[in-house]
Amino acid sequence: MLKISIITLSDRAFKGLYEDLSGPKIKELILNSGIECEILNFIIPDEKNELKKIFLNNTGSDYIITTGGTGISPRDITPEVTREFCDFELPGISEMLRFESLKETKHAVFSRGFSGIRGKSIVMNFPGSVKAVSLCTKLIIPILEHGKKMIEGKGH
Repeated sequence: MLKISIITLSDRAFKGLYEDLSGPKIKELILNSGIECEILNFIIPDEKNELKKIFLNNTGSDYIITTGGTGISPRDITPEVTREFCDFELPGISEMLRFESLKETKHAVFSRGFSGIRGKSIVMNFPGSVKAVSLCTKLIIPILEHGKKMIEGKGH
């Protein structure tokens, strides 16, 4: 069984001014995929210390997926904090997500999402829109179980 933590970074959703649609969409798609998993959801503001804290509290998760904060606005801090948190990078995941996203929108060139590993947790940054997380989630669902096996040393 996979343990997945989904973290939405949004000042407005955290304050209750805006309904988080992206985090629930990721959860819905993973649960509907048939993968046996436990999913935890969090909403935090776009604050470096908040993201660091929630990362540290979820290091027991197989996957930590963030949504939001990957663009180029002044409050977009997710990739930098993720890079700092991770032991090393998994560039193939971010490359795949950007490549496939570019087929949907030219605006994907502004996505700075990062993917990496901390201990035995695989961390992935998704953009914040429902459309983007829908695509990204569908792309990663087929690799989730294999990634867990690999990181546990069970091979291919």
